[in-house]
Amino acid sequence: MPLIPSAHGLRFAFGTLTVLPVRVTRWDRETARAGMLCAPLAGLVVGLCAAGAGLLLLLLGASPLLAAVGTAAVPAVLTRGLHLDGLADTADGLGSGKPAEDALRIMKQSDIGPFGVLTLVFVLLTQVAALTQLYDGSWTRGALAAVVAAGAARLALTLAARAGVPAARPEGLGAAVAGVVPVRAAAAAVVVVTAATAAGGALLGPYDVLRTALAVAACAVVAEVLLRHCVRRFGGVTGDVFGALAETAATTVLLVLALG
Repeated sequence: MPLIPSAHGLRFAFGTLTVLPVRVTRWDRETARAGMLCAPLAGLVVGLCAAGAGLLLLLLGASPLLAAVGTAAVPAVLTRGLHLDGLADTADGLGSGKPAEDALRIMKQSDIGPFGVLTLVFVLLTQVAALTQLYDGSWTRGALAAVVAAGAARLALTLAARAGVPAARPEGLGAAVAGVVPVRAAAAAVVVVTAATAAGGALLGPYDVLRTALAVAACAVVAEVLLRHCVRRFGGVTGDVFGALAETAATTVLLVLALG
């Protein structure tokens, strides 16, 4: 499967993963495959918007903390909070300790339980704290981290949609994209995204090449661990699991870049 964006694939990626006014004109498996391969491109746009918001706040005299809050808020706004909602629902499902059918029912409920609330609080605090540290050290590194985190978060979705990963339900976004991406294409997406982020790091210096590449690799590993755990617990993936993977991957990238 070539990694060449198609018009329908781009519409699918931006129409399902962002609030941007893009109309999805096709909803078949071929389009879903192209769309999930284009997911990191949607992440790139989200990341650029997030970085732009943070830099604008800094230019207006805001503190690194306020810039970090603004940067973390933009992806939530541009996704209607769906990834954060998915993270909370997945945490409730996993934390319930119930069999797959009951856990999936808990995840479909409109309210958020204690596991979901705690997970949201700690994840958002971690993202803001990491971005604050990065902006405090260098505006450019903070902005780059926002872009890399958003792109890597959507790369996690590409990997989760690879062949062999089943859907937990017969309906929903999870069922529409589960197993659509060939394994080789998913691996190629990892190489492309890692190379692109490393090239971005090269603008800051040789050390940042390694740092950004390691951040993407770390997020892929952490997301894979969470993915396998969810497949074991729920019997497959759902839209909520995809949201949880995106937020987990983004947080991992920011942590690695901040600790580096």
